[in-house]
Amino acid sequence: MRIGEMCTTQTIVCTREESVQGAALLMRTHHVGDVVVVEQPNAERVPTGILTDRDIVVSVIALGLDPASLLVGDIMTDDLLTCSESDDVYETIERMRLRGIRRVPVVNANGALTGIVSADDLLGFLAGEMSELARIGPHQQSQEKRARH
Repeated sequence: MRIGEMCTTQTIVCTREESVQGAALLMRTHHVGDVVVVEQPNAERVPTGILTDRDIVVSVIALGLDPASLLVGDIMTDDLLTCSESDDVYETIERMRLRGIRRVPVVNANGALTGIVSADDLLGFLAGEMSELARIGPHQQSQEKRARH
């Protein structure tokens, strides 16, 4: 399966000029744990970073800093791993595992943001695959019983 078939397309975004407090409010409003930081050349949203709720806690709140006085660009992760819509699910899982990353923005052939895939999305996919695999045994047994009677 390709990542573009399973990614979440309703991705919450902001620019690096957004305040950290503004980004946190976006996360709260949309019930998400991250925002993808984008630039918008030619009206296409190109991902340049990601900011997670954990980034805010570790880099701002824990240090007693004022989230209203900091910009997303000050604390976002800019060593961004992205994947293409056409990338294979299992290759993406391996890349995420190697980098220790739980969320990956998905881009089209032009590099524009089309969605995001998370470790939870991938776990759901794998659970479905395992469920289908588990159904093979009982199905095979019932076929054998019918064939032998």
